[in-house]
Amino acid sequence: MITRLLVANRGEIARRVFRSCRALGISPVAVYSDPDADTPFVAEADHAVRLPGATPAQTYLRAEAVIEAARAAGADAVHPGYGFLSENAGFARAVLEAGLTWVGPSPESIEAMGSKVEAKKRVAAEGVPVLTELDPATVTEDDLPVLIKASAGGGGRGMRVVRVLADLPEEVAAARREAESAFGDGTVFCEPLLEGARHVEVQVLADSHGTVWALGERECSIQRRHQKIVEETPSPAVTPQIRERLFTAAVAAARSISYVGAGTVEFLLSAKGTIHFLEVNTRLQVEHPVTECVYGVDLVRWQLAIAEGAALPERPPTPNGHAIEVRLYAEDPAHDWRPQSGTLHRFTMSDVDAEFAVPGGYGLRLDSGVVDGTVVGVHYDPMLAKVIAWGPDRASAARRLAAALASARIHGVLTNRDLLVNVLRDKAFLAGDTDTGYLDRIGLDLLAQPLVRDVRPSALAAAIALAHAGRGRLPLGWRNVASQSQRRGFLLGEERIDVDYRFDRLGALVVPEGPQLVRASADEVVLELDGLRQSFAVSRHGEVVVVDSAQGSVSLGVVPRFPDSADKVAEGATVAPMPGTVVRVSVAEGAQVSAGEELLVLEAMKMEHRVVAAASGVLAQLVVRPGQQVEAGAVLAVVEPSEGSQS
Repeated sequence: MITRLLVANRGEIARRVFRSCRALGISPVAVYSDPDADTPFVAEADHAVRLPGATPAQTYLRAEAVIEAARAAGADAVHPGYGFLSENAGFARAVLEAGLTWVGPSPESIEAMGSKVEAKKRVAAEGVPVLTELDPATVTEDDLPVLIKASAGGGGRGMRVVRVLADLPEEVAAARREAESAFGDGTVFCEPLLEGARHVEVQVLADSHGTVWALGERECSIQRRHQKIVEETPSPAVTPQIRERLFTAAVAAARSISYVGAGTVEFLLSAKGTIHFLEVNTRLQVEHPVTECVYGVDLVRWQLAIAEGAALPERPPTPNGHAIEVRLYAEDPAHDWRPQSGTLHRFTMSDVDAEFAVPGGYGLRLDSGVVDGTVVGVHYDPMLAKVIAWGPDRASAARRLAAALASARIHGVLTNRDLLVNVLRDKAFLAGDTDTGYLDRIGLDLLAQPLVRDVRPSALAAAIALAHAGRGRLPLGWRNVASQSQRRGFLLGEERIDVDYRFDRLGALVVPEGPQLVRASADEVVLELDGLRQSFAVSRHGEVVVVDSAQGSVSLGVVPRFPDSADKVAEGATVAPMPGTVVRVSVAEGAQVSAGEELLVLEAMKMEHRVVAAASGVLAQLVVRPGQQVEAGAVLAVVEPSEGSQS
């Protein structure tokens, strides 16, 4: 029996495994890197062991250090979570050789599916349809478009779409760097890009006694950078006939490697209804909560029970309802999905029915790795949380999830929340018309729009000014002359908004020619606009003020009364959009560059990000070099604009 379990992972998946440990009476142990020392998962563990360092290579990818931590904590079992070492056969074998229980499939099963190339050959021998594997060195014009993939991992890292043959060498090199950074293995291969297809996967669960369950399919087609952001079960495109073919192929793939534990068999589903095997993920998946809700199971609990030798019932449970999950990321979808970092000042989601567990009935589930005050760093994946709605049907689940996200209070870092809500309310999504090209087809110009579009900016500024004025018994800047007004300035993006307000002789706040004040306190203002009362929650974090309302959330900058000239950035300067490491410098100092041309590449959160010239001109100064770490806002280069060029 397992008594003390070390979770060789971090963030929300560590907290998720801890939840099942508590239910079973198992003592959870955490390992943590230096940046993770003050995070929620470390605080929630019974014991925690430090892995000195910051990057994955220094910490969570060091198998020997993780096993030594298990010994030091007195753990008798190891759960790998997902990512990091979860699909590393060498790590699984080392855990077993150390006399510990490995909560996962055998090292031999992991090895069999660890190479996507070899995995395809194995399942093809079982009659499972596969896509042709291509050697990057032999790809021709006739093979295009192709998808470059990392052989040793997933999560969108090491994946690139190539449509022009001349781009192939550079994209292969970039894919290898990302794969090496994320998985410690830079092996990549190519396969034909099946356009218009859906990404559909089957959850399997198998014991050591020969029983294999297929626990439904999940639709995971909505992806950015080949990484899923919306997942649901069942798929709106899967008919009973297709489902039978998927289940048959998934069980055959699992049996071909004597699989034990929870795993996922991934497929592409073409518009014509044909299925093509992609890979077997020999671990738990990020999107497992939707399966748990619909099938009423605790997959982590079953992982632990199977590791202890338990047998599954002969038949799996019957599905009930529909569940949709979204991944909430600290990123900016409107600017090439740029990851964000900083302090998450507030993270509040109302009406949550369960955390890290299936709700007692249809409802809302939250699996989060963060709380108020969590620092979002640059070393790891920028996912903050998974939000899951379970309802009697697809429409009700989508509506509940959209409403929960829209009303959430998320302050301090920019997220993809507004995009997720727009997707959940999109007509094409609600009609089930999704495929792996959905985001490109609908367009980020629509999907990345802010939720708050109908509230006048002046009302937002008034709410902030009045909340600020209501903080004391006497208003800030109170005057004895009723005709004098206060003025505050705010920035909504690039737009400056000024609001005037004053107190009348009775002490009432008045906004001339603006919304009518109903009431105001330090953190809430109720205004009447065109006969309609609206409530605005106001929070200030340094020089940023966040206004939350029923429509969504808006962040505004406070215009300082006395600007500091030292804060100005030199004209033509290109600054780092995020903290990161300079991977490559693409242009030499003194070279002529065009607007939009790549100047350098930054690596942040295990992904590469191109930094381009804002205007055409001469690269007058290059401040950084490859391998250098930079902070957000640091000057990287200075371009002297050519005469007549536009920024």
